Amino acid sequence: MEGRALVEIFPLARLANAEVEAILDAAFGTDRRGRTAYRLREGMAVLPALSFAVALDGLAAGTVQCWPVAHMREDGEITPLVMVGPVAVRPEVQARGLGRMLMDAVMAAAPTHADGALMMIGDPEYYGRFFGFSAAQTGAWRLPGPVEASRLLAVAVGGHAVPDAPGDIGPRI
Repeated sequence: MEGRALVEIFPLARLANAEVEAILDAAFGTDRRGRTAYRLREGMAVLPALSFAVALDGLAAGTVQCWPVAHMREDGEITPLVMVGPVAVRPEVQARGLGRMLMDAVMAAAPTHADGALMMIGDPEYYGRFFGFSAAQTGAWRLPGPVEASRLLAVAVGGHAVPDAPGDIGPRI
């Protein structure tokens, strides 16, 4: 009789960078670096308190990274944001709820550790249904590359509101 798999969520910093990259390559392909999301976080380091990994029976199976970005209004006002993603799970263990567990860890840590609202490029039905993300306030945001407006999502956390104004989204300086 097969037993239940042992699942462990832990800080991403415990994984070697090569392991993180291998998971990302397996989940998204080696051509992933050309996407708009990569331009948004260019030059930034992950936020350790909001970035996690998941192991399944002791083997690294997935990761979620969070990044310091900002909303820059045309009048010069800058609002810190936290970009969530990528949420990556090795293809051979997808559909076991590991991605959701990683997002649960981010959402639990965000009220204490996020210094801005959370934003991401993702599936609005999934991230809206389970985590409250919405494109309702992001329609006038400009990114350094193409993105479907419905996939540019944000959610307020820890008293940090989602900016509801035109502005550029980019790495936090």
